[in-house]
Amino acid sequence: QVDIVESGGGSVQAGGSLTLSCTASGYDYGSLCIAWFRQRPGNEREGVAHVYLLTGSTYYIDSVKGRATISREDAKRTAHLHMNDVKPEDSGMYYCAVRIGTCFWGRDYYSVWGHGTQVTVSS
Repeated sequence: QVDIVESGGGSVQAGGSLTLSCTASGYDYGSLCIAWFRQRPGNEREGVAHVYLLTGSTYYIDSVKGRATISREDAKRTAHLHMNDVKPEDSGMYYCAVRIGTCFWGRDYYSVWGHGTQVTVSS
């Protein structure tokens, strides 16, 4: 069974930066997909970015492309989502989710979820 520990987030001013981290344990780390979803008030939970650790492929939704980057610390079984030039619309509850195998955007493909971390971007 895969377990997740999330960290990062918090309050940040628009134009600033933030990093969300996700540590996955309990399975062959290299075969995992690590994804970040966010949920804004009144909205559905949407995929923001993900990385398939086997190939290193990363994907980002259009609204964060050019502002977001995923990095890895494999020895620590941890991936990080770095976001620059954050905007108020980046605010929301961010969740790390993990699945074994390739990545998908749909949240139904993920069975292991973190508890979420709040991101608040003030203008």
